[in-house]
Amino acid sequence: MQLVTPSILYKDSFLDALKEYQKEKLDDRQDIFLINASFLKNNFQEYVDKLLDESSGKDLPRGYVPATTYWLIENDELIGRVNIRHSLTKGLFMIGGHIGYDIRPSKRRKGYGTKILEYALLKAKALGLTKVLVTCDETNIGSKKIIEANGGIFENSVSQGKERPRKLRYWITL
Repeated sequence: MQLVTPSILYKDSFLDALKEYQKEKLDDRQDIFLINASFLKNNFQEYVDKLLDESSGKDLPRGYVPATTYWLIENDELIGRVNIRHSLTKGLFMIGGHIGYDIRPSKRRKGYGTKILEYALLKAKALGLTKVLVTCDETNIGSKKIIEANGGIFENSVSQGKERPRKLRYWITL
């Protein structure tokens, strides 16, 4: 098992994971796993190039920070993905944090979440970060346990609005 930079080598596995995420029907998620599968199928290299450019800060939309994406791969299968933001905007400081991660639905509750965050912390340290903010919804008990298992120290919870769960904020010293 390892973290790798995005690559066309994992296209089929990525598209399989995408199908799993889309079956969850999480209407409020605003991430790549809700993108149109046929678009990705036909433009996968373009998508990979975009992720790699984000790491160096190339062509970022206004208000975005450089962020490095890694995929957790085991036996050539995409298990999950992690995004490490190199710095924080005001919004990321309040709700998003430095690190966001996902494990594909069929691989959850098998220890992969703890591993992906463990590996991501090493990558964050290599980027020069000394302390990272990791957040999760208060209703996401699995993620709360993952963050705490990786040394997360609870700071507080913040509101995301009336109809959304509060966001738990944890700091991890690297």
